[in-house]
Amino acid sequence: MNEERLTVAESADGTDEQATGLPARQEQPEEPEQRPKRKRRGPGPFTLLVLPGLVTVTGVATFLALGGLPAPWQDDSEAKGKTAADVDPSYIPWLRKAASACTVLEPSVLAAQIDQLSGWSDDTDDLSGQKGIAAFTDGEWRTWGKDDDGSGTSSPRDPADAIMALGRRDCSLAGKVTELRTAGRVNGDLVDLTLAAYATGPDAVTEAGRVPAEARTYLDEVKALVPRYEALDREDAGGGSGGAAGTLLTAPVSPLTITSPYGSREHPLTGVTKLHTGVDFAAPQGAQIVAARKGRVVFAAATSAYGNRIVIDHGTIQGKRVETTYSHLSALEAAVGQSVEAGTPIGRVGSTGLSTGPHLHFEVILDGYYTDPRPWVVAGG
Repeated sequence: MNEERLTVAESADGTDEQATGLPARQEQPEEPEQRPKRKRRGPGPFTLLVLPGLVTVTGVATFLALGGLPAPWQDDSEAKGKTAADVDPSYIPWLRKAASACTVLEPSVLAAQIDQLSGWSDDTDDLSGQKGIAAFTDGEWRTWGKDDDGSGTSSPRDPADAIMALGRRDCSLAGKVTELRTAGRVNGDLVDLTLAAYATGPDAVTEAGRVPAEARTYLDEVKALVPRYEALDREDAGGGSGGAAGTLLTAPVSPLTITSPYGSREHPLTGVTKLHTGVDFAAPQGAQIVAARKGRVVFAAATSAYGNRIVIDHGTIQGKRVETTYSHLSALEAAVGQSVEAGTPIGRVGSTGLSTGPHLHFEVILDGYYTDPRPWVVAGG
């Protein structure tokens, strides 16, 4: 192997699944004046035609039997839609990362927008042309869409890409309305003005000097949904201490310099193209590695492919089990069964196993599946 290849620390993970100690399975243009919003499916013929009659008959019978008005129907408006606990846990780090791009946004606002736009459904709306959970049209996607999760494609039907694109669009609008308010051309809350600009375009907001009347319905619907997702705004959302704003995990090494991201790549030693199941962080031999979150060590031993490897079980976040792994260590400083806090020293950087140089190979495993660690631990970007 040539000397240049050896100067870059690359992880050789995934070559020997039985050596991992885990059963994990792989797998600023102009805004339009107004855009139609995709609505959830309405009531069917039975609900519209038959049910009202049944309700009327039942109500009259109750009135006659009790000599008064029947008890009102139970208000189930709060039960409609998802709550923060129901959001797919893999979306949470993306919501937090997207919101961290500007000070006006919070994850709860992005989540409420998605709920209002699509009800978290990624079905295509054939009438409006809106696609994915954030309801982007093809034209809008050409402006705002990127391959944020490194999957190799940029698609509005990819939830991670869609969440990040919505965050970029909102932050762009937030910047515009902030400038307008600073110049004294508009008045109002910046979140309200940003949502209004999303619904009707910044020109309509400028002309009205405030939230225009035509944006009020959209604004009210989104703001009514925000309380359901406010738990996402807390740094400890999901139960446990996290790292910087926009993340759920503490940095396992410092600084965080990525030399090889999560995703498909050609293996540096075998030449085989396959999933790189985590991220490689550059770090010198012997650098301290710490636990990324409170949890319990469930594996700490040498493996053939990953070298010295530690696995920590962090319990559940939003209903799904989360584990983190730390591989190619030069020394193990934690034992199976040990309880750790975020920031607890657990080992030292090395190049054990199939590796071309000192680094930390770090993985996040969500309910048994590898997932991209970057939004969980790296804010911004």
